[in-house]
Amino acid sequence: MMFRRAASLLLLLSFSGAAAARPGYADFPIEPVEIPPSIQQGLDLIYIDPEIAPAVRERDKLLKEIGIEDKLGSPVDLLLPLNPFYTDLRRGLTRYRAAWGRLPQVQVPSGPLLKPGAKGERVSALRERLGLGAGSVFDESLANAVRRYQKVHGIKADGIAGEGTIASLNLGADHYKRLLKINLERARRLPGTAEKGRYVLVDVGAARIYLFENGRVQDTMKAIVGKPGSATPMMAALIRYASINPYWNVPPDLAKTLVAPRVLADGLGHLKAERYEVLSDWTTDATVVDPSTIDWKAVADGTTEIRVRQLPGRGNSMGAIKFMLPNEFGIYLHDSPDKSLFNNEERWISNGCVRVEDARKLATWLFGDMPKAANPDREEDVGLAGPVPVYMSYLTAGATSEGIVFRKDRYDRDAAVLARYSIGAGKLAMALE
Repeated sequence: MMFRRAASLLLLLSFSGAAAARPGYADFPIEPVEIPPSIQQGLDLIYIDPEIAPAVRERDKLLKEIGIEDKLGSPVDLLLPLNPFYTDLRRGLTRYRAAWGRLPQVQVPSGPLLKPGAKGERVSALRERLGLGAGSVFDESLANAVRRYQKVHGIKADGIAGEGTIASLNLGADHYKRLLKINLERARRLPGTAEKGRYVLVDVGAARIYLFENGRVQDTMKAIVGKPGSATPMMAALIRYASINPYWNVPPDLAKTLVAPRVLADGLGHLKAERYEVLSDWTTDATVVDPSTIDWKAVADGTTEIRVRQLPGRGNSMGAIKFMLPNEFGIYLHDSPDKSLFNNEERWISNGCVRVEDARKLATWLFGDMPKAANPDREEDVGLAGPVPVYMSYLTAGATSEGIVFRKDRYDRDAAVLARYSIGAGKLAMALE
């Protein structure tokens, strides 16, 4: 494993007893643990289940044999059946070079924002940078050119050249071509078009889920993924079963910051209203504890840690179903009771797990129908007939019918990857030029 988990080891061990009750899934937590930051989480996937890695590794071996494994952005999809995201990004790189790489890469001096009506030398530099005719007035043609640039480069397309837009322009087209090559490398690590069967791709960079079958996208839906402080990791694992009517085991940090302050403010009635119960420990043999015996101030202060879980059913934060891919980070896919959140552009708000926009659709795709539990008030596990892989990648650029669109690097991974390559030796460093 790439991660050094010293900071989260005690928490991980506290979860292991609960998971051990499920045969074959020992030592895996039932809720997210803290994932230490790592610059290695820039390109590569962590293979939780090694059996789903060989196809990717075999392609890498073939690329090495033909001598192009280190040439980022090469048209290797013409030689090997790579993921369609790779082909789309590679074609997008060609279009980006033609549309933006040919423009004068002059620097625009910093200063106050530039908007329609502005005049002066900075406006002249901006016009030159965006390939417009000579002039010193910020007219409508310049505003439209700024909007086009902003739309492609992940900036609010308001036609005003503020500090962020100027900084982006001054990075130059070569910087963005390097970012595209980094994303091509991420896409190269995904299953190719020749690989049979089904798998789920979670593109954390886009907060979106894709359902693949026999190498092609069959369906897609929105996702809610980890916020920057609890990033969803780049990993690959197998969905082995689903939990119907799941409990939500509240992460200890949320018990401290969310539950305890409300109990102190509103009394123990808050627990009943939200259908929370306190348990004695994290094992499957845990017993329910009288909440009046808990020092809730100590919980809020962080000096006492307790286990709180939310009962199945109405308002449960897991919704109606969890899709379980046992892993030591406690990451899984699950339903959500608040569907309105999927309408937001900002969907990087979870504690690391992946909330699914249409859990019923995903369940039907996996199981053939939405599984049902015998008792609507109890959690019940339903096994899949055969495990289905889930690949969680992080693409900060995507291809559209109009060309490439860059996305905000919400986890600040791109800079670390670029720095790692730019200071490295050999073909990889040269390939980024």
